[in-house]
Amino acid sequence: MALAQPEQGGLLPERIAPPRGTLATTACMETLQVGYLHAVAAAAGCSLSQPFPDNGIDWHVSHSAPGHTVDDEVTIKVQLKCTYQIPPRPKGPAFSFTLDNAHLEKLARTPVSVHKILVVMLVPRSQDDWLRAGHDRLDLRHCCYWTNLAGHPVTGRRRTTVRVPTARIFDDRALCEIMTRVGTGGRP
Repeated sequence: MALAQPEQGGLLPERIAPPRGTLATTACMETLQVGYLHAVAAAAGCSLSQPFPDNGIDWHVSHSAPGHTVDDEVTIKVQLKCTYQIPPRPKGPAFSFTLDNAHLEKLARTPVSVHKILVVMLVPRSQDDWLRAGHDRLDLRHCCYWTNLAGHPVTGRRRTTVRVPTARIFDDRALCEIMTRVGTGGRP
């Protein structure tokens, strides 16, 4: 197997891509974003549960912390989406993402007893570029962004475009901050 130039930062050298399985790319994207969510939840000290059937919400994320005043454990609902149609590091304060109106209506409902967020993962088009492994880390590319769509109007006939802020990178710190706000009676 031929080796390409080594990458910077302790990553192993690139190798020629092996033949991948025949699972649909969209199914693989779904699995990748779930892996991202699991990694973020683990680092944030949160637990995950998957509703069955999902009824339009993919995951419930729960968090216990001494500072929570509304309950000892708070939960948010998370809807995951993944796309390669938006380039990494989107320019500007937000990028556009289109949702089916039925999904938006569920995410935009207000008031709610359990808050919901949309998490959108941007990935490279080629699966060969999704992961890079090294002796000291696993780089998962590219990034997830989150937004709270509570109160967002449905404007399209079948689908509505929403704006997802690029400043809201979904990582363990962001998840802890979301849970802290919810845990004191606020919104995500």
